[in-house]
Amino acid sequence: MRRKLLLLLETGVVLAGLLLGTCAWKIHSALVQPLNIAQEQLLEVPKGTTPTRTLYRLEAKGIIKDAFWLRVYWRFNLAGQPLHSGEYRMQPGMTVEGLIDLWKRGEMVQYSLTLVEGWNFHQVRAALAREEKVEQTLNGLSDSQVMDKLGHPGIFPEGRFFPDTYRYVRGMSDLELLKLAYARLDEVLAKEWAQRAEGLPYSGPYEALIMASLIEKETGVPQERGQIAGVFVRRMAIGMLLQTDPTVIYGLGDRYNGRLTRAHLKEATPYNTYMIAGLPPTPIAMVGREAIHAALNPVAGSSLYFVARGDGSHVFSDDLDAHNSAVREYQLKRRADYRSSPAPTNGAQTPSVAPETEPGQQARAPDAEVPPGDAVPAETPIPAASPNTAPEAMPQVPPQEPAPAPEAPEQEAPAAQAPAPEASAPDAPPADAPAPKSAQ
Repeated sequence: MRRKLLLLLETGVVLAGLLLGTCAWKIHSALVQPLNIAQEQLLEVPKGTTPTRTLYRLEAKGIIKDAFWLRVYWRFNLAGQPLHSGEYRMQPGMTVEGLIDLWKRGEMVQYSLTLVEGWNFHQVRAALAREEKVEQTLNGLSDSQVMDKLGHPGIFPEGRFFPDTYRYVRGMSDLELLKLAYARLDEVLAKEWAQRAEGLPYSGPYEALIMASLIEKETGVPQERGQIAGVFVRRMAIGMLLQTDPTVIYGLGDRYNGRLTRAHLKEATPYNTYMIAGLPPTPIAMVGREAIHAALNPVAGSSLYFVARGDGSHVFSDDLDAHNSAVREYQLKRRADYRSSPAPTNGAQTPSVAPETEPGQQARAPDAEVPPGDAVPAETPIPAASPNTAPEAMPQVPPQEPAPAPEAPEQEAPAAQAPAPEASAPDAPPADAPAPKSAQ
C-alpha cells in the first residue's frame, strides 16, 4: 500500500511538472509569436478596456493566437499593471511580448496641438474641434459654459490660456487640454509677476495680462516688445489714451471685415482705446511669456508713438511732429514689398497668425496723419471660426478716469487726449497743428 501511494505521488508530481511545462511552453510560444500584420497598424485601447478584452479582440482580428494563454500570463505576472487608454503602434515583426512591453511602459502614440500667440478664444476652440484624436466634449457649449466646466465660473476666457505645443494621446478630452493651458498661463504669469519692475501702473497680474495682449497684437519683433510696453506705460502715466487699433478690432467682433475706418475709431465700445481711458476690460488675445515679460519690464525711454516701417519693425517717436514725419515716410509712401510682420528667416515654417491690423499704425493721436481715404490700412482679418454659435456678452467697462499726470513742472503734453466714451470724437485738426494738452 505504501509503495502504491508513493507511486501515485510520483506520478502526480510528474504529471504536474508536465502540465506546468506545457503551460510555460504555451505561454512562451504565445509571447514570442510575431504579430500577424503586413504593415504598421495602430491599436486603439478605449477608456475602461481590460487587457483580456483587448487580447481577445486582437485574436478575433487574426493578429494574434492563443489569447487564453496570454490572459493567463497577464493574470499571474502583471495583475497590478494598468492598461492605459490610447493608441499603441504595432509594427511588422513585432512580437506579442514587444506589444505587452509597450503596454507596460505606457508608450502610446502621441499627438500635438499648438496654440499660437495672438489667437483669440474662438480660434482656440476651433483648433481643438479640428483635432480628430481629441474627445470632443464641449461642442454646442457657450464660452461661459466652457469656463463653468473648467471650474472657473464667471471668468471671461479671452487670454486665459497659454500658447504652447501640448502633447496628448487619443481619447484625451478637449476639456483636459484646456485645463493644461489654463494652469500653464497661471504659472507663467505668477512667475513673471514676481519679477516685475517697480512703479508699474497695474493693479494686479490680470491688468498686466491685458497689457501683454496689446503688446502681443502690436508686434512680432521680439526686441520691440519692451519698447511697445514702454510707450503704453508712459501714455498711461501722463493720462494719454492708448489708442491701439487691435483693441478697436476686437471690440468690433464679427463686424470687422479687414477695413478699419475713422468711424470705427470713434465708435464707443468697451474695448475702443481711442474712446476709453486706460486698459480695456479684458485681454484681447493669448499671450506668450515674452509679451508678459515685456508688459512687466517695459523699456525706459521717452517715445510716445510708433509706426510700422513696412519690414515688420517700427519707428518710435517722442513727439507728434516726429511721428507724423514717420507716417509720411513709411505709410503715405509705401514700399513695394511692404509687410506688417518680419520676413521668415532660414525658411523656417512655424505656426503663425496673421495680424488683424498693421502693427505700428497704432499708438497715434487723433491729429496724427493717416494714409489717404477713409480706411486705416489693415490686413485680412482672422476668421472667428468657432463651434460656439451662442453670442457672448462683452464685459462692461467700469467707470474710468485717466491716470493723473506725474507731479512735475507744467509743460505741454506730447499728445492729445481723446474725448470720453459718451462724447463724439472731434474732427482732427491739421497735421501740423500742435497737440492739445492731455486731460488731467
